[in-house]
Amino acid sequence: MKKGSTGFKPENFSQPDLPSTWKAMEALYDSGKAKAIGVSNFSTKKLGDLLSVARIPPAVNQVELHPQWQQPKLKAFCQSKGVHLTGYSPLGSPGTSSIKGDVLKNPVLALVAEKLGKTPAQVALRWGLQSGHSVLPKSTKEARIKENFDVFDWSIPEDLVSKFSDIKQERLLKGTGFVNETHGFYKNIEELWDGEL
Repeated sequence: MKKGSTGFKPENFSQPDLPSTWKAMEALYDSGKAKAIGVSNFSTKKLGDLLSVARIPPAVNQVELHPQWQQPKLKAFCQSKGVHLTGYSPLGSPGTSSIKGDVLKNPVLALVAEKLGKTPAQVALRWGLQSGHSVLPKSTKEARIKENFDVFDWSIPEDLVSKFSDIKQERLLKGTGFVNETHGFYKNIEELWDGEL
């Protein structure tokens, strides 16, 4: 944010100084004040730019990641660089009014859930774990929290995992709040996500 600015508006964001910011994060790690350092919402390009100046690579990149936004390019890049990928909104944030789309109502998830006797939420979480990334579901309901934990003693068979490639891909968290054509650091959505739409 620009010094003295108030409010979450695109024009209040300044150009990020990634090398200096990361150097400060590395100093926190070196001092023992942080056991690990990482990033969030970094595209392949942004992560590559960071890795070109980083002495300590990020341990993790936390991004939107679920069956409806699988991000195979970013996943492959992170794996090749030893950066763990964590998916926030692995259920697509059901009930959030600002997000359009409902991952848990996807017909592929419904089909797999029915075949396995699981819920679509459990299938989405298990898909994430089987894909090799961690998942961060959230819920305020005790029953759902318990249900979300019931994903470790079973797996999705390969013939059903292959059906996930049929799911139409769509980013649910567009990032429009970071974009302003005339006053923002990012002029459009494509620039914000480096074309990884």
